[in-house]
Amino acid sequence: MALLEVESLTTRLVLPRRTVQAVDRVSFQIEAGETVGLVGESGSGKSMMGASILRLLPEGGHIVSGSVRLDGRDLTALPEAAMAHVRGNEIGMVFQDPMAALNPTMSVGDQIAESLLIHRTVKKAELRERTLELLAMVGIPRPAERVSSYPHQLSGGQRQRVCIAIALACQPRLLIADEPTTALDVSIQDQILSLIQQLKRELAMAVLLITHDMGVIAEHTDRVLVMYAGQIIESAPRTQLFTQTRHPYTEALLTAVPAVTVGVRTALATIPGAPPDLASPAAHCRFVPRCAYATQDCSEQMPVLRSDSDGHAYACFHPRPHSRGDLSAESVPAGVPVQVIARDPEPVPAPEPEPLLVLDNVVKEFPARGGFARRVVGSVKAVSGVSLTVNRGETYGLVGESGCGKTTIARLMVALEEPDSGTVTVQGHQAGRLRGRARRPRRGDLQMVFQDPYASLDPRMRVQSILAEPLVVQRMFTKTERDERVAQLLREVGMPVSSGRQLPREFSGGQRQRIGLARALALGPRLIVADEPVSALDVSIRSQLLNLMVRLQAEHDLALVMVSHDLSVVRYIADRVGVMYLGKLVETGPTASIYDAPAHPYTAGLLEAVPVADPRARAGRERAAIRGELPSPMNPPSGCRFRTRCPRAKDICAAVDPPMLPLKRQAPGFPVHETACHFPLHPVA
Repeated sequence: MALLEVESLTTRLVLPRRTVQAVDRVSFQIEAGETVGLVGESGSGKSMMGASILRLLPEGGHIVSGSVRLDGRDLTALPEAAMAHVRGNEIGMVFQDPMAALNPTMSVGDQIAESLLIHRTVKKAELRERTLELLAMVGIPRPAERVSSYPHQLSGGQRQRVCIAIALACQPRLLIADEPTTALDVSIQDQILSLIQQLKRELAMAVLLITHDMGVIAEHTDRVLVMYAGQIIESAPRTQLFTQTRHPYTEALLTAVPAVTVGVRTALATIPGAPPDLASPAAHCRFVPRCAYATQDCSEQMPVLRSDSDGHAYACFHPRPHSRGDLSAESVPAGVPVQVIARDPEPVPAPEPEPLLVLDNVVKEFPARGGFARRVVGSVKAVSGVSLTVNRGETYGLVGESGCGKTTIARLMVALEEPDSGTVTVQGHQAGRLRGRARRPRRGDLQMVFQDPYASLDPRMRVQSILAEPLVVQRMFTKTERDERVAQLLREVGMPVSSGRQLPREFSGGQRQRIGLARALALGPRLIVADEPVSALDVSIRSQLLNLMVRLQAEHDLALVMVSHDLSVVRYIADRVGVMYLGKLVETGPTASIYDAPAHPYTAGLLEAVPVADPRARAGRERAAIRGELPSPMNPPSGCRFRTRCPRAKDICAAVDPPMLPLKRQAPGFPVHETACHFPLHPVA
């Protein structure tokens, strides 16, 4: 008997104006010790599936029919008191946003101890020892010091580790991890996922891993469930799903993944259209409007989940017969339901560059306050002597872990922050020193697209007013001309003109990010800085937005700075890349050169940590990714700041800060590849 058996489960959300069928007759099993991945686009019902198992549904949500059996016991029939004993005791849950999941008024030690006090009989003397043991088990450094810390005093990766410690405190039989690494950079993501797999083996528990990241699915699951419009439409062992994909939706998801191993100028695919509205679900195949293979029978009846003799199940009247040997977008078979925007097949030597933005030895520090009187006790060294150039019309990718200074650099570029020393020059003018009338025209040249589109859009203003506001502030155009400009901007970003009458809350995350991009284009800028613009979007919406940015950049002759911790995204879109670590630029150069032959050990570690959407890619070899925590930016290591985590570090690394030097034997006509390392992976000049 399986550990968890879900049978014909249906969950509905009764909202003020409509009823949403979030989970529709879903059936699957999870064996003890197995990791099952649940994948699909946003809105497909993945998170609601996890919430249904635990009966943690939002207001208005209820299970209509079906059963959820844990070791043969039907959880849907348990009284609430008995179900409360199951949550955290027999089934643990790791939520997507650790800051929202943790109580900001309680220390992390008290929050871990709370779970033990509720479900276990633990003596007070043993409670602290068990709490420290759990913190150490999930890899929190110096647990005796961290046990009394509050959530806001920890990094994002440490907060997620605390959430895992809480979920595992009572050694549950099943762990549900709902997008546990979505907002984390690649090195911390790799550590968290590896930790979950290690603890799964040590505690002999099963894991349901909910994610939209196909790379994570490929590397960290045993079996995969693909969900679309509230239904399971394909189920198979991991390798089989990736190499013998049967459902067109799964195939389209895989082709939409930008691969870090594929060349910089390859095509990027997207799934046309959008998922259906589950308030009025169709009685036939729900993928029909987006499927290139749909026929009349697909629009007349609902396909059932049928299984091949090898255990590969799919709900499709016209399953794909081919095997996917090459998982890149270049191998998309004829007729696959994706839209492709082609780019140049190979990079070519660039013409003489025309500098647009120049950062020269920029330093930015922020005061750190502490104690009851909030006195200044030090400074956060966010940016320490960074120099870089962004040329007209190019895309510059800025990558690195969270806390390395990427966002501060982005804000310095668009004059939202002023450097403590050094200069930020835009077309020969120092951006931060412009004032009054001199500032206005130059300020319009610099625009920013923020990571969280909902937080950056005024929730009380309609889209029409949001897009017209920059034009009003800059006193541009008449009212009629502004309305025409807003309509033009909406059409350019693929939004209907009628959406100008709506409020931000009425749009999806991808649509809100399109609105943010339209606002950035309003004044006709020369440079757009995009700070993690696609980090929270699923694979298909992310590809749509990236394709849109590439098109708009070409049409408007824009320079683009892409700040991201997603190295696959940066490889696709960037011409040159800069790698930051703890406030310093450690490597910069052409994208193909950086990705194919990284010179700095930190860059190599970041690339090694990127999950690849091919389960065969890392077969038979150990991952050599970055380990350990990022040091405090208040007290960075002497010399090379990466030395405390570097496998190649020697005595000189602690004493001397390495200079930025070009590599030997570089191709003429291409931008220079430079690195700051005493012992680079490739020789420097």
